[in-house]
Amino acid sequence: MSEMTFPLPDVGEGLTEAEIVAWHVKPGDTVALNQVICEIETAKSLVELPSPFTGTVTEVLAEEGQTVPVGDPILRVTTDANGDGGAGNGAQQDPASEEERAAVADAVADTAGSVSHEDGEGGDGGGAVLVGYGTGGAVRSRRRSGGEPLLHQAAGSAAHSAIPVADASPVLAKPPIRKLAKDLGVDLAVVSGSGIAGEILRDDVVRQASQAKLFRNIETPEPSELREERIPLKGMRKQIAKAMVASAFEAPHVSVFTEVDATRTMEFVKRLKTSTDFAGVKVSPLLIFAKAMLWAIRRNPQVNATFNETEIIRHNFVNLGIAAATPRGLIVPNIKDAQDLSLLDLARAIEQLTITARDGRTQPADMAEGTITITNIGVFGMDFGTPILNPGECAIMAMGTIREKPWVVDGEVRPRMVTTVGGSFDHRLVDGDVISRFVADVASVLEEPALLLD
Repeated sequence: MSEMTFPLPDVGEGLTEAEIVAWHVKPGDTVALNQVICEIETAKSLVELPSPFTGTVTEVLAEEGQTVPVGDPILRVTTDANGDGGAGNGAQQDPASEEERAAVADAVADTAGSVSHEDGEGGDGGGAVLVGYGTGGAVRSRRRSGGEPLLHQAAGSAAHSAIPVADASPVLAKPPIRKLAKDLGVDLAVVSGSGIAGEILRDDVVRQASQAKLFRNIETPEPSELREERIPLKGMRKQIAKAMVASAFEAPHVSVFTEVDATRTMEFVKRLKTSTDFAGVKVSPLLIFAKAMLWAIRRNPQVNATFNETEIIRHNFVNLGIAAATPRGLIVPNIKDAQDLSLLDLARAIEQLTITARDGRTQPADMAEGTITITNIGVFGMDFGTPILNPGECAIMAMGTIREKPWVVDGEVRPRMVTTVGGSFDHRLVDGDVISRFVADVASVLEEPALLLD
């Protein structure tokens, strides 16, 4: 037998620390290779850590809620001396050895980018991946509230012997879904999951709760008995605070906005919803707004740029960021090379990005290298606001809610669907004329979507 130490890995480029959100194992538990051992919250996302070992947990070295530096040990596992220790094979028995720490960190970091979407497709079908995704032999762990971890192994796996199922009908749901269910007062035991192997998805919970709007106030909270509360600044909220201060005080913001007659956009959206080509795909005014931005960027490439004190970097590709409100805070995942996507592909990309963000599955790589951002405050009933730039970007565009208003058309006042669009820009990179032309071009497409056919 040998004892192996699992150090906290860097699951994203440049990660320095992470908070232990929840443990899925305890001393005495048997763990399998790729079984989820804990969930951590980084400055950017919630990540499930798979075990690089097969063995028995001897000690948990970090408590839930504790912030741990990358490289510090968080778990000790006793492995089989015959070499069945999973990723620990060949590592020195000294649990503090630098070689072992580096090897384990590399092995787990490699898995962090291997998460696929809910269809379960995992690339080439081999190698270590985050539990529940990818290869057919991945081992899945899920803890029931107040109970022991439930271990499952996909049929046909030859990697390990079968692990007994502790419950004939386990509740399969990711931590963000469990939190959503708790917030909505939904008993997961009575929810029918529509995901793979009966996993409960966000839509299943929302449907059960009969809630049409997820990110508006779900209910009025009970008044607290405390006079005040002190909430530690950590994780994503700490990162958001640092990024917003840096953006506000480093980039000179200038904001421009205009009202738009979006009646034709709404008619276009209605036609797309009835089109067989868009069957099963969510279509909303945000899709047209995004496509309008891509069209306007071609005409005003100066807004798709970065300022770095010594040079201006103009991007000839568009990684289109979509600001998303999630239970953990605001994140900005982006659609890579959005300029190459058709309207249908863009609709699919926005839908998948939104689902992934709301389910808490957005990975750090999905939020890296954005070039320009959209924020859709209209979904919250707001007419307009002055958004703060996503750090490193030149522009962020916002669209307000679309309301029926009186509008002058050909000298007559008529009811039209009107919205307000505009945004904030880095005045170091672009001047007022470029900003105004860009906003006007976006508005032109919303007024006449046929311009997209050019």
